[in-house]
Amino acid sequence: MKLSCTRDNLHQGLSITSHLMTKNVNLPILQNVLVKAEGGSIRFIATNLEMAVNCFVRGKVEEPGEYTIPSKLFFDYVSLLPNETIRIQADDQRVHIECGTHKTKINGLSSSEFPLVPHVEGGTSFQIPVESFKKALSQVLFAVATNESRPELTGVSFQFFNFEGEGRLTLASTDSYRLAEVTIPLISEVIENFSLVVPSKTLIEVNRILSVFKDDVELPSAVTLTLSHSQVVFTYGSVELISRTIEEQYPDYKQIIPVQFQTKALIDRDDFIKAVKTASLFSRVGIFDVTLGFDVEQKQISVSAVDATRGQNTTQCGAEISGIANHVTVNYRYLLDGLQAINNDQVVFEMIDPSNPCLLTPEGKTQSYRYIVMPIKQ
Repeated sequence: MKLSCTRDNLHQGLSITSHLMTKNVNLPILQNVLVKAEGGSIRFIATNLEMAVNCFVRGKVEEPGEYTIPSKLFFDYVSLLPNETIRIQADDQRVHIECGTHKTKINGLSSSEFPLVPHVEGGTSFQIPVESFKKALSQVLFAVATNESRPELTGVSFQFFNFEGEGRLTLASTDSYRLAEVTIPLISEVIENFSLVVPSKTLIEVNRILSVFKDDVELPSAVTLTLSHSQVVFTYGSVELISRTIEEQYPDYKQIIPVQFQTKALIDRDDFIKAVKTASLFSRVGIFDVTLGFDVEQKQISVSAVDATRGQNTTQCGAEISGIANHVTVNYRYLLDGLQAINNDQVVFEMIDPSNPCLLTPEGKTQSYRYIVMPIKQ
């Protein structure tokens, strides 16, 4: 294998693939990236056996071939090179790298030991607008369960459906203590309703890859999602990420979302966040509890917390409140996660009583994003 390419192209290819490496005692080659030189392009492939990513970069191939190189070492080294042409040549035991006055040799492994990455063909495909998708991921990924006792909750539910003749995608996540749901439009139409559960680790990697391209104006405006035989493929420009899906059925969470409420408050988001953060300083360690009190006559929300060792605090913030006077105790960290995921100046907070779920939505956009937080029962 003998090739040359710009430092920027090589750096971009490695920044996309090098994060996927994994330490595996039985398969040390998983810490390597497979470099394939063919035609007029260079292909990088990495896998951790649960997902695989490959991407193409432009380069000059003098002798086609393939070789695996330690991912992190290769990426760290290329990051320090000057912005000049990099020449790479591999023999049976190592790869020789030259860039200007820089010369190095990195020991690698033969590509014959590298795991076979499946090629997914056919299946159902959807076009998702990239900016909407990135924003949607940031609004749901934090609410995914980290405990693997219920595997389906470690993923994000994808539901494709038609709404008034246009394709829509709803993403939802829950860890049983809170629930986040966001709906975005699709570029492609949806022939029939469709759902799947994608591992959160896969989506974190997709989000990271998309952020690598943030300054490139020539990239497509959509991510293509293809599903085939319990595998999902995300394609964006020259990058393809393949992952397994989660086979377990996602719970029917819609039945826990309240539809009628006794108290409704329209609150300034920033004021509410500050009040919650202030009270949280006095919440009980490990419980993270703050109590929200809704005063209909005074048009105020009180956010309070008491800790036997540190003291107590009550912070007030103004709000437009309708319905009855009410109160509820919630985990302040879960409440803040939901507030910070809402990109709106005004937030609608709705509740029934101290023992039922509370609903947070952006004002005027109640169907685009919904966040449920469960109360702490006293």
